[in-house]
Amino acid sequence: MKPKKGEYQSQVEKCVNCLRETLPFMPDIIIQLGTGLGNFAKKINSKLNLAYGDIPHFPSSTVDSHSGNLILGCLEGRKVAVLQGRFHYYEGYSTKEVAFPIRVLSLLGAKTLILPNAAGGLNPLYKAGSIMVFRDHLNFLGENPLRGPNIDAWGPRFPDFSPPYHPGLIKTALNSASHCKINNVISGIYVCIPGPSLETPAETRWLRECGADAVGMSSIPEVIVAKHGGMDVLGLSVVSNVNDPDNFEPIILEDIIKTAEAMEPKLEKLLVEITGRIQI
Repeated sequence: MKPKKGEYQSQVEKCVNCLRETLPFMPDIIIQLGTGLGNFAKKINSKLNLAYGDIPHFPSSTVDSHSGNLILGCLEGRKVAVLQGRFHYYEGYSTKEVAFPIRVLSLLGAKTLILPNAAGGLNPLYKAGSIMVFRDHLNFLGENPLRGPNIDAWGPRFPDFSPPYHPGLIKTALNSASHCKINNVISGIYVCIPGPSLETPAETRWLRECGADAVGMSSIPEVIVAKHGGMDVLGLSVVSNVNDPDNFEPIILEDIIKTAEAMEPKLEKLLVEITGRIQI
């Protein structure tokens, strides 16, 4: 006797079936946009634009700087799905809900996930405006989207995370930055915290001592679900500020957004170059 489907599984399957009938083609690459990348969608040769509210069971973003659209189209000859806006644990969603779009798109056959975001610098050698390529991460959310019964058809009970980020994609990102003559692109370790309160000086010092180079409040639930679903993952952070816990400066959200937006042209150029180099 088959076990009864849970509500989450039923919602995912309903969304998958809906998009399978709606989308003109199934994407190979997912690019989920975060803070400061609202205009990147203009780079896409769009075939379909769906508001999150029109997709069954998709969450709705409550963050002003995150639009809510699924855009399907072509970029550098690759079939891409652009998620214009993401969701966050601090908005009140579970990590399963945060990663819902990635779960759905992975089941539709997407093979690669690219996750750009904005983060605060912890490494004193970093500078505001740098771009950090994720080499590894620390999940300090206190919740894992794979907790609970495993659905074997979606992925293994204990997925391997050695490494969490595809070495080939890391190399592609660094080579793309060099080709595009984009300076201050480094690789490092990203730590995800729950938020929405920003880090205290003591927390900043502790996170740095834990080995993290940059800190943010997003992306890791999506990474975990993507890896569980067999996808290759690339993470990128625009370093919006760097704080010294011994000479701490106020962290102003508007300044973070301003820095991310100022880096948008370079990050857009880098994303386009990376996409074109990915082998499908």
